[in-house]
Amino acid sequence: MAGVLTSKGQSAIGQDQDDTMVVPYTTVQKKLTGNTYLSNMTIEAASPDEIQAVAGAVSALLRERHRLQPGEADDFTVRTLEEMTNVLTSTTSTMTWLLASVAAVSLIVGGIGVMNIMLVSVTERTREIGLRMSLGARKRDVLRQFLVESLALSLAGGLAGILLGIGASLGVSQLLSWSVSVSPASVILSFACAAAIGGFFGLYPARRAAALSPIEALRYE
Repeated sequence: MAGVLTSKGQSAIGQDQDDTMVVPYTTVQKKLTGNTYLSNMTIEAASPDEIQAVAGAVSALLRERHRLQPGEADDFTVRTLEEMTNVLTSTTSTMTWLLASVAAVSLIVGGIGVMNIMLVSVTERTREIGLRMSLGARKRDVLRQFLVESLALSLAGGLAGILLGIGASLGVSQLLSWSVSVSPASVILSFACAAAIGGFFGLYPARRAAALSPIEALRYE
């Protein structure tokens, strides 16, 4: 029998299931490999409830065919889709936590950078702050000013990162022919994280600016 299978797309591990040819194993052994044995087999259970029973029966049969004595280790491996799914889930979870850790460190480093920039800005604009306060600006006005500047700086960085990420995703999609989807929720979350970092790390420089004495600030050189 010859024919074309229906399209299935990629498998769970990224293998292209449409780039597959099905031929009798005896033909492969005689014409291609020259082997007299099978290196692997795929067995389908009648129902999900019977998977473990089938795996146990296959294991017992292989031990019998390989003439393994009780207590001897298996010289073969029997894997079920459930075990493979658990391994993939564990790997995915590990990678998720790893990427989350890298992102957290990056946010902290970026926040410290924002705080340092704002501290330098406060130092360089000490006379400006003193002049504003001497003309009637209140502490909360100065606090609000530097918080807004810190938020603007963080959001500008967040916007640049989002645009860079979208551009990189589209570039990889075009280069490797992968399908890429940018979630609006992820963009909103990115802006929220940038705003939170800007507000948290910009609070100390803003409070430091608001705590300046107008007279001492005007005398600052």
